[in-house]
Amino acid sequence: MVEKKEEDNQQEEIKEPDTKNIENEEDNNNNQEDIDTEETSEDENSEEDNLVKEIETLKEEKIRLLAEMENLRKRFEREKVETIKFGSINLARDILSPGDNLERALDALPEDENHSESIKNLIDGLKMVLKEYESTLEKHGVKKIETINQKFDHNFHQAIMEVENNDVEEGTVVQEVQSGYTMHDRLLRAAMVGVSKKPVTKTEEPKEEKEEDNPDNESRE
Repeated sequence: MVEKKEEDNQQEEIKEPDTKNIENEEDNNNNQEDIDTEETSEDENSEEDNLVKEIETLKEEKIRLLAEMENLRKRFEREKVETIKFGSINLARDILSPGDNLERALDALPEDENHSESIKNLIDGLKMVLKEYESTLEKHGVKKIETINQKFDHNFHQAIMEVENNDVEEGTVVQEVQSGYTMHDRLLRAAMVGVSKKPVTKTEEPKEEKEEDNPDNESRE
């Protein structure tokens, strides 16, 4: 009977679990779960931060792209307007020469001379052609530059001579050799003009002449 009791006790000892080991294992498992949870949370936060940064980068790129597109659109519109306005600038510049020749021909005609009726009709016709020519130029934005009695402006005038004139302020345009034109406020051709300057006043005679005219010199001789 004693042996049987001992065997039963041994079996009971074997059957009873080690509570300390179980508790340690549970603590280890809980700690591992906490570590895994923290790592997962850190990974999620890091991924979220990366996504936020990527979204901000995409927003900045989109804003920059939209700004560039707007600048291109404005530039295209500006170039389109300038092309429409100044596309015929070379033709307008070349067509000024016939107008110059027509003006010179009319200016060369003497006004006081008695012309025949046919010549008068011809002159009137040429004047009408010149007027229509100037109207056509103005219709396309080409305007003649005002010169006579205007202050000399190097942006629109080209001085080719100086004219002594005491009646006007120095630097005033008093003569026009060739008309100048602008096209939509842009210089098409500068006007060739003569600019006034003050006459040179003789303050003293040359020294040699004074010595020759001096009577003292004759007496000394």
